Amino acid sequence: MPGTYPHPKTNTQAGEEIMAVKNLEEKLKSASNPVEMLRNSQIGAYVYPVVPAEFTNWRDEQAAWRKTAVLFDQSHHMAEIMLEGPDALKLIGRLGINSIENFPVNRAKQFVPVSYSGHVIGDVILFRLAEEQFLMVGRAPTVNWVQFHAETGGYNLTFDRDDRSPSRPMGKPVVRRRYRYQVQGPNAWKILEKLNGGPIPEIKFFNMGEINIGKRRVRCLRHGMSGAPGLELWGPYEEGEEVRAAILEAGAEFGIVPVGSRAYATNTLESGWIPSPLPAVYTDPEMKAYREWLPADSYEATGSIGGSFVSERIEDYYVTPYELGYGPFVKFDHDFIGREALEKIAGQPQRKKVTFAWNADDVAKVFRSMMEPGIENYKYIDLPLSNYASANYDAVMKNGKTVGFSMFSGYSFNERSMLSLGTVDPDIQVGDVLTLVWGEPEANGGSQKTTVERHKQLEIRVKVAPVPYSRDARENYAESWRTKQGV
Repeated sequence: MPGTYPHPKTNTQAGEEIMAVKNLEEKLKSASNPVEMLRNSQIGAYVYPVVPAEFTNWRDEQAAWRKTAVLFDQSHHMAEIMLEGPDALKLIGRLGINSIENFPVNRAKQFVPVSYSGHVIGDVILFRLAEEQFLMVGRAPTVNWVQFHAETGGYNLTFDRDDRSPSRPMGKPVVRRRYRYQVQGPNAWKILEKLNGGPIPEIKFFNMGEINIGKRRVRCLRHGMSGAPGLELWGPYEEGEEVRAAILEAGAEFGIVPVGSRAYATNTLESGWIPSPLPAVYTDPEMKAYREWLPADSYEATGSIGGSFVSERIEDYYVTPYELGYGPFVKFDHDFIGREALEKIAGQPQRKKVTFAWNADDVAKVFRSMMEPGIENYKYIDLPLSNYASANYDAVMKNGKTVGFSMFSGYSFNERSMLSLGTVDPDIQVGDVLTLVWGEPEANGGSQKTTVERHKQLEIRVKVAPVPYSRDARENYAESWRTKQGV
């Protein structure tokens, strides 16, 4: 097994600029305010690496996960860390809100670590591949936090980190440890059984098994990003093209569509996962050593905050597991970082995760402003994914008071609607019409992020809707965090 990986340089869009400061802690000390630093980050637009933006067009690719079947290529945009050894499960229990009881081999979990103050750092999918072997797959903040403790906590384990592919490889070859695909949609199971050469033995939701694909025996996870049963598949990267070709050949008669990076990211608008809350690492005194460990070009040091909500307190951007729908994961049957803080709020009313459906007439005003010379424009709404920062916080208002955040926005061709995911106060109900403030404060026409043109703000009416928004997803998902949203 490879040795330890060097310090994370996970935000590959940060460039090769040599910085005077060496780590996140030094960078925060040199900034006037963490919020100002992140709101004016120069990192630029987020780029999904390697996978083409579109294979056909993003509208048809969105429609395919509802009507036929799709192939998602997840091989490049996520970081991975493999943990092996007698103390691997001990480390996982120390860092995660999840229980580690009843976690057998060939099972997976949505793993969520929090800070000492009980606020979310991130989340990953955690696979138990063998008795002492665990693989975490997801965004950089959680992988960074786990690597820090694996390096510094005195645990008897080894780890191997494989970072996301570079957003701009500039012609250089890209190689990962593993390919990772998903076959999803109403026809997914027919395709998978054809590949397997017969019926697939029953695999329960978020359990693992194996199927045949061509000459390969491929490990798989039962998943359902589109509401219908599907599988996530992975194996050695050098076998990826062979497996991909076999999937597309088998799926041709069932209408399989490869999905590009433009459409891929919008699937969560219908299925209900908020991918990128701000990691709660910037202020807690107990996390100073971690901030000193994080390099100055890490995700946390170079990322950005965008949106109409502005506060001088970085803590106002932190969210708890309950706000993101992870309440069912919180188990006080083990000692984990943040347990004491979460115990204090466990029985209290919490903000809750919802979908916002945007008013079509108000959205049209944004686009019309771009077609009328001589008038001020509103903040551009990019399609199909409309985020323009690493972490997005648009204020959602009721009677002039902020009652929640819109945190991940985009367009669903399936629903013919702009949608966003976010959190609202506990007294807000499904069906309520609220006001989303789109664009950044008008005093300066927006922040200095490279993704922000000068613009004025617009109030957009939004209707509160369930999570997941897709009826198929709500009715067909296994009982999980996505279906346990009480609103």
